[in-house]
Amino acid sequence: MSPLSENIDLVKEEIDRLFDLQLKNKQALKYTATTVRIVKLQKIKTWILKHRKDIQQAIYADFKKPPIETDVSEVFVLTSEIKLISKKLRKWLKPQRVRPTLAMITTRSWIQYEPKGTVLIISPWNYPFMLAIEPLISAIAAGNSVVLKPSEISYNTSHLIKNMIEELFEKNEVKVFEGGKDTSSYLLSKPFDHIFFTGSTNVGKIVMKAAAENLTSVTLELGGKSPVIIDNTADLKDAAGKIAWSKFFNTGQSCQAPDYILIHKSKKEEFISLLKNEIKKFCGNTDDECLISKSYSEVINKINVNRLSYLLDDAKNNGAKVELGGKVIKENNFIFPTILSGQLENSKIMKEEIFGPILPVVTFSKLQDAYSVIDSNGIPLAVYIFSNDKKNVDDILKNTSSGGSCINDLFIQFSHLNLPFGGVGNSGMGRAHGFYGFKTFSNERSILKHHKYSPLKLLFPPYTKTTQKLVDLIIKYF
Repeated sequence: MSPLSENIDLVKEEIDRLFDLQLKNKQALKYTATTVRIVKLQKIKTWILKHRKDIQQAIYADFKKPPIETDVSEVFVLTSEIKLISKKLRKWLKPQRVRPTLAMITTRSWIQYEPKGTVLIISPWNYPFMLAIEPLISAIAAGNSVVLKPSEISYNTSHLIKNMIEELFEKNEVKVFEGGKDTSSYLLSKPFDHIFFTGSTNVGKIVMKAAAENLTSVTLELGGKSPVIIDNTADLKDAAGKIAWSKFFNTGQSCQAPDYILIHKSKKEEFISLLKNEIKKFCGNTDDECLISKSYSEVINKINVNRLSYLLDDAKNNGAKVELGGKVIKENNFIFPTILSGQLENSKIMKEEIFGPILPVVTFSKLQDAYSVIDSNGIPLAVYIFSNDKKNVDDILKNTSSGGSCINDLFIQFSHLNLPFGGVGNSGMGRAHGFYGFKTFSNERSILKHHKYSPLKLLFPPYTKTTQKLVDLIIKYF
């Protein structure tokens, strides 16, 4: 039975029972030893490697994602994360000593990381396995119980995740709920200790509003319009190859994918020619070759095909020139890799996150013009820079803001597990990956220890002139 057809009243009853079970269990999980948590992570890793083909097949069934892309973006990311956390977790869980300030010189202080408690993870469809399991790994490492709600859109993968979790965990520690909007809404009404949501900005606002009702902390991994700036000193062939890969990987359905190009006007024609060649390398020289390419996937569903088709038509109606592609086969959920140029400033495609295989190319004469375009779309998840001029790179970093940036590359900042990953404002809040993911699901408990012979007792009432002189000295010298 599809989770969308489930009786929501029965689902609510199950959520209520499960939530109570996890609340009762969270104190026990809080005190689990480091070795126990690592064993749990290793069980996940072993399951992933054993069922690698099953993961590939489930994601292929959802939107024909090439198996190699699944290995790179879904399997490798998770196994490498588990390796890192297993190696570092003992260190992270130790009390972190804090040096005293002069005023606190007679004290001893430390930070102790403890689990937040019972957490909710809501994951999306575009990387349906990885974006569900990666925050789960962090939450388990931190000692939490978890309710996981994978996307109903990528049904085959969500069902695989459900079977995986039921095989590996007791439901009072980790539980998966399939289902649609009603299931998500009811889960959001529960007083979780933290919510980790990955998805669109619009739904992120709903999640944050629901969390506010219970004063629940949130991590929002959203998206936005991540630009690529290419100046007149960039290596265009290098840029074209990297952009073709990162934009059309997963058919452009990546929150950190380049959304549009801002290129110096003197380099536009050469760059577009190089970009076309790079796209044809993996997608074929003809439409027929592209349709059967094993290196290019479909759009997830008809809703998103129609949305992208509308954006494409709107751009063309407003004067955009189709440099490559521009064709849509709706019955196959297929959109050919598309490059747009020309009149784009009045198009909706320059105002909304594209999240698909359409790449607008906009020119600029000076960097300030590029900054104006970026500023008009809010703070993006990433700003990508191609330049061999250090002064220009520094100027771009100074005059833009984003969750992260890559210089002379794209996309790969997500896979650097020692870097925090996340957005700002419309592109999200909070950070994930490695230590930062562990920290997201932990309470940083501040602890201070003092002995009974505290010099601060000299400031206790009754207040006298001597007390005032001591306070004056403290203000002046401490």
